[in-house]
Amino acid sequence: MTYNCTIEKQEDGIYVAQFPDMTNILTCGYSHEEALKMAEEALNGVLSVDLDHGHPIAEPKYTGGYPIEVSPKVAFAIELRKARANKTQKEVAEKAGMSYQQYQRLENPHKTNPTLETLYKLQKVFNRPFLAL
Repeated sequence: MTYNCTIEKQEDGIYVAQFPDMTNILTCGYSHEEALKMAEEALNGVLSVDLDHGHPIAEPKYTGGYPIEVSPKVAFAIELRKARANKTQKEVAEKAGMSYQQYQRLENPHKTNPTLETLYKLQKVFNRPFLAL
């Protein structure tokens, strides 16, 4: 999962990074490279907080600027939540043969670390791949 950011050099020499798809992210750096690094950290931080609070996650649509890859753990949690749609976590956990707490951790980007077996179970529940090799 990738979001693209814009980077503009300001008159004071600071590079400002923004995500057109995520208007709540604005960060900066003293160099272009530092602004890119700060953009990556800000993107993953905001997406993690949005997941924690149950906020909707904006789809990446903007294709200009600079691509920033979302952390695999954050991207997995987002994809899992999208796949779950209007089902409860408890319903999905039961279908996957796991406890509610186990499933809950999978949607938490700070705690998720699915095994291949867990991915296999989820693929069967949602009838879609979560890992392409």
